[in-house]
Amino acid sequence: MMDAEPAPEPGEDSSGESRFRAFRQAEALVESRRPLDALKALEPLLEDETDKPSVQLLAGRAYFHSAQLRRAERAFTRVLELDPTDHYARFVLGRTLQRLGRLTEALAQMRIASAMHPIPEYLEAISEVNARIALRD
Repeated sequence: MMDAEPAPEPGEDSSGESRFRAFRQAEALVESRRPLDALKALEPLLEDETDKPSVQLLAGRAYFHSAQLRRAERAFTRVLELDPTDHYARFVLGRTLQRLGRLTEALAQMRIASAMHPIPEYLEAISEVNARIALRD
């Protein structure tokens, strides 16, 4: 569900190629459930590419999967500052808020994500959060 990081331009220097490789390596590490290793691979990108939504989204996913929820929240919020139309960032921000126990905020983010891109995963998450809110009340 992630946007692909663009390939370096043909004339781009080797540091651009190494950043691209670091991104791909981190992406593979997140997919193989090694979020701490992914964050280590992302370190240079997080320092140099703070305004790249794809880098922030990948970092947010790694933070989320390593239970660094406040950092995940900051990363996903940054993605949405850069690209408010990113439904997936909005959804995983909602999941993060859910894990933080902020169910009303989570539900709002998930509803927006679902309105933007109504897929079953989003609708199921909304139902789950609604049920938890109902149990809490």
